[in-house]
Amino acid sequence: MARRRILVVEDDAAIRRGVVDALESEGYQAIEAARGDTAVKIAKDATFDLMLLDLILPGLRGLQVLEQVRADCPGVPIIVLTARGEESDRVAGLRLGADDYVVKPFSVQELLARIAAVLRRSAERSGGASKITLPGAVVDFDRRQVRFDDGGQVDLSEREANTLRYLAEHAGRAISRDELITHVWQLDPKGLQTRAIDMQIARLREKLRDDSSNPKLIRTIRGKGYLFMPTTADDQQA
Repeated sequence: MARRRILVVEDDAAIRRGVVDALESEGYQAIEAARGDTAVKIAKDATFDLMLLDLILPGLRGLQVLEQVRADCPGVPIIVLTARGEESDRVAGLRLGADDYVVKPFSVQELLARIAAVLRRSAERSGGASKITLPGAVVDFDRRQVRFDDGGQVDLSEREANTLRYLAEHAGRAISRDELITHVWQLDPKGLQTRAIDMQIARLREKLRDDSSNPKLIRTIRGKGYLFMPTTADDQQA
């Protein structure tokens, strides 16, 4: 079985070397980048299974790297590395399509566990329905794409696709933010502000062309969470 390749983007040489050593001791193959612009170039030229991305980088800021890599490689999982107290950057990273984050200083065990969880979710995303049909569009979970009847299409991040799949699998039931954090993001809901979920839902609505002022597909149920309705029937409002 081929070794999983992980692109480590970190400008601190000591931290980068420690992460690379930990990854290689676990059987991964590591690719290194110390600058943001270097990471973007590697991402375009190399094949890898996951990116670890520090947000404070020379060349290009981490969020710029995230945006460019997500556009070029929509299916590759990305875990951002942030300093304690940088909540705004974490939220921005999640909004741009990051799949998880780890706060510095972190333990090797935590980092490896997060990597394994994200890779596992990536491998499992082909489970269940591979496509769902919406009014005027088809969602292809294998390709992480929404294809519209008018010929338009948009890519989904892994977390966006997994969130939409979970909502679709539980269509007709209001799903709480904590449930999404626990079962889709596989995080402790106490450790994450629920507004990150709200931002992701807003992004999903935008990609699905679901009017945010009067959403039909993903509805907000006050005090309960989000309700996915694959039709536009108004008589099913909870």
